[in-house]
Amino acid sequence: MKKNLPVLAKLYNQEQIEKIGKDNDLNIILNSDPQEKWIKSNPMANGAKYIPIGIIEYLLTSIFIKWKVEIKKSELIANSVVITVRLHYKDPVSDEWDWQDGVGASPIQTDSGALATDFSKVKNFGIMMCAPAAESFAIKDAAEKLGRLFGKDLNRKDTMTYESLSRKKIVEELPELTPESNDWAEVVEGLRDFPERTPKYYEQWFVISEENKKLLIS
Repeated sequence: MKKNLPVLAKLYNQEQIEKIGKDNDLNIILNSDPQEKWIKSNPMANGAKYIPIGIIEYLLTSIFIKWKVEIKKSELIANSVVITVRLHYKDPVSDEWDWQDGVGASPIQTDSGALATDFSKVKNFGIMMCAPAAESFAIKDAAEKLGRLFGKDLNRKDTMTYESLSRKKIVEELPELTPESNDWAEVVEGLRDFPERTPKYYEQWFVISEENKKLLIS
């Protein structure tokens, strides 16, 4: 006789389910697409897309609140300053510190026509300018590993969506959303505050009848 496997929700207690749900909520945020206005193009790198360091620092502060940068190594390779950093951040779910490493490089500017390795022709403040730039590139490299919101997939053709990650996908059935539901007012408010969303967006968490979809947007 074939034995049915247990549903995942029954293998976890409520505390574990809530923890997984919060983890997935964070993953959804980190792997959301960055706003178009944040994205710039680098004409010196065949138009490669990037997010400026100011936006990266803003996102780190907004999501993690507490974060810091540790410089692990600084070296000179060819005519470039190369810096390796460790980006420490406090996980808002576990309340524990975690980290990602990143590497950045920036060339030392020399006088026009000089060889790149002719350090007798280094421009005034050349090192002073390229070292902070290398550090910024390293921080961005580390932050990109956190997810798409920080520019992880900007220059990739194939990406995957994380919108299916949600705490209520753990349970056996999605609850039905009706005007009597406790979540109804929150969904209505979400549709009002985010015009780009439709009732279909909330079908990640709820079963919504066609009649109730019409009520939500009426």
